[in-house]
Amino acid sequence: MRIVIDYRPALRSRTGVGEYIHHVAGALARTGTDHLTIFSSSWKDRPSAGLAAELPGAQIVDRRIPVSALNLAWHRLRWPPVEALAGGAFDVAHSPHPLLLPSRSAAGVVTIHDLHFLSHPERSSQEVRRDYPALAGEHARRADRIIVSSRFAAGEVERALNVPLAKIAVCPAGAPEWTGGPARADASGYILFMGTLDARKNIDGLLDAYGRLLSRAGAADTSPGIPRLVLAGGAGPDAAKWLEAIARPPLAGHVEYLGYVPAARRETTFKGAQMFVLPSFEEGFGLTALEAMSAGVPVVASNRGSLPEVIGDAGLLIDPDDPESLTDAMARVATDASLRAACAERGLRRARQFSWTQTGRDVRRAYEVAILARRERIRSPESRVQSPESGVQSRDAHRD
Repeated sequence: MRIVIDYRPALRSRTGVGEYIHHVAGALARTGTDHLTIFSSSWKDRPSAGLAAELPGAQIVDRRIPVSALNLAWHRLRWPPVEALAGGAFDVAHSPHPLLLPSRSAAGVVTIHDLHFLSHPERSSQEVRRDYPALAGEHARRADRIIVSSRFAAGEVERALNVPLAKIAVCPAGAPEWTGGPARADASGYILFMGTLDARKNIDGLLDAYGRLLSRAGAADTSPGIPRLVLAGGAGPDAAKWLEAIARPPLAGHVEYLGYVPAARRETTFKGAQMFVLPSFEEGFGLTALEAMSAGVPVVASNRGSLPEVIGDAGLLIDPDDPESLTDAMARVATDASLRAACAERGLRRARQFSWTQTGRDVRRAYEVAILARRERIRSPESRVQSPESGVQSRDAHRD
């Protein structure tokens, strides 16, 4: 199978989308059964020097084209075909986001982790606001297969984008293979949040809840009984107000901002935590929660989106609209050693159910179904007629 994957989200400061596509590419590369092309394009960011070793046998194609310029051409003009940039022909063209890669003849696969850009476009970046709400439905209907990382996301895509559930493949993410033993789950660690500092992650609610925790303890300048809060992740457009808030009382001295944590430091960052908190309004999967569980760290997370599906009974679930419920949960974990130990053990068991090797198998199976779907599509009488929605794929379908 000849596969091309758009690797651009994994080039720099990998967030959930970048982590997912990086590990999918790695799982596919390790099988050694397919011809895998990793496509990268940026004006200033280049693939890491060690990427070839991480993706054995994969062909890495790197073009110096600005991401915004290529996205505008691909999303709005459906040009140029990925074959012209990556070289060669492909059986599958996999986009890590909801919009298809223009292709002459490959089956089109998109990944949709969540639809937050539809429900809350104001929380999205400018480019996402411009293109995703207007185009995601059309691209989902044109795609030969849609990959999601949770059953929750599958239901959302079916309902909101009007595509049949049979067209959607659920391919959950995998847990990391940490090299050391699990965390101690004792009272000496910090409260950890890891993720991009943006409104969707409910940073306002987290800081409010943590402030309440300090207030309960009667904290002024020092609070030895309350673990410090550590925020780890890139700063989104709205982050300035939160960074200012943690520099002022009552949070000053109790909250630390680490910034983006690279892959080499993620394990030690997780394992230094007493608990992990993820009070997001919505998650398509919640990879950081799975990372925390695999490190043996108790998890306190939102009861929204895919998080209950991923966490199961391994953590405490709270209402993200109720800071007091988050405060209560953090207080329980901080003060109850038996609860910490139980959550840590359940989390380790739960995390063992997720592996990137299985994700790779699931994704490859989705590719196979996409190829069959495309063959059926180009054989159908309707495919012989140019439709208003057809793009490069439909125009050139007869070449097969």
